[in-house]
Amino acid sequence: MIRRRGSMVLALALTAGCSVRAAPPSTTTGTVRERIAALARGQVAFGSVSLLPVRFERSRITGPFEDGGRRLYCVSTRMKGRSLGEPERPKLVVREEADNLTVLRDEEDVCEGHRSEPFSELDSPAR
Repeated sequence: MIRRRGSMVLALALTAGCSVRAAPPSTTTGTVRERIAALARGQVAFGSVSLLPVRFERSRITGPFEDGGRRLYCVSTRMKGRSLGEPERPKLVVREEADNLTVLRDEEDVCEGHRSEPFSELDSPAR
């Protein structure tokens, strides 16, 4: 019984100390750019499960562009807050198909050679 009680206290202490961001808002409403920003914030590489709050600066988006019959967007940003050193530079490739957005894994090379533009929908507000 003592062991069980100790593990329950440990479990409560661990969950109370950890903060996980809430799931991103539904990606079926808003503009495509707003939906892509919400999808990006929900990715682990973009700090969705970070114990520390993160900020996004100088975010960029490329697209839409066609690649092999797919309509793609590429997102990149400078993420600060999760590490004490240089900012992290996560990247994401998003496919739009029939108004649904999905993340493509291991396809960052399709983003090269396409012109990007500022992506203010992802950037954190100035403090």
